[in-house]
Amino acid sequence: MYHDVAEFSDGEFHFEMGRDLAERLGYDPDDLYYVPDPAIESFAGVGYHFDLAAIQPGESVLDLGSGSGMDLFVAGMHVTETGTVTGVDMTEAQVEKARDLAEQNGFHNVDVRHSHIEGLPFDDESFDVVVSNGVINLSAEKGRVFEEAYRVLKPGGRLALSDIISEQQMPESIKTDADLWAACIGGAEQVDDYTALIETPGFEITDVRDNTRYEFISERAQGACQKYGVKSISLAAKKE
Repeated sequence: MYHDVAEFSDGEFHFEMGRDLAERLGYDPDDLYYVPDPAIESFAGVGYHFDLAAIQPGESVLDLGSGSGMDLFVAGMHVTETGTVTGVDMTEAQVEKARDLAEQNGFHNVDVRHSHIEGLPFDDESFDVVVSNGVINLSAEKGRVFEEAYRVLKPGGRLALSDIISEQQMPESIKTDADLWAACIGGAEQVDDYTALIETPGFEITDVRDNTRYEFISERAQGACQKYGVKSISLAAKKE
């Protein structure tokens, strides 16, 4: 599905994509002005968390599941030319698209790696900030993702993410549905379990908020949301 997102941004998916979604979620139009249009068109995030990340010039940022590069380029503007932004994605088409857009649009401080977020190819304490948007729910090993995020963050580093969680535990019929998993529903963790997975490596959660402006668009996805309280949140945490 995410190969198709990279190559066919006008396709039919369980979720909304594009500029209107980004602006409704809270992205600054002034930032989007400098983001390459193809990256915005393939944007399938579920929230906005750059205010929580509070990225500063000169910092090093890692984006888990960076897709076609939307958040990479926003972060690239926040760190300025004195900082660096690195993306990781498992979908080759997304990695190639983001790399091409970075090169074509002069984002020399942006790098993209083809890898899995459960096993990051970086040294300990390599980054000031880790961000992610609508991706960790797709992992079957969420605890491992947060362990890796903690490992690669410097002491005092920040985690800021938007993701899909559920208020109630969902049945196996949903959790084993490939389409609903790819649509960010099947893999949604119950919220208390999700925050516990973040705290286990040592993170201190500092902020959690609902993203009430995010909604699914297909009938199947909406049905699961209404029945099990599936919703989008943004969250900030700190490595002590």
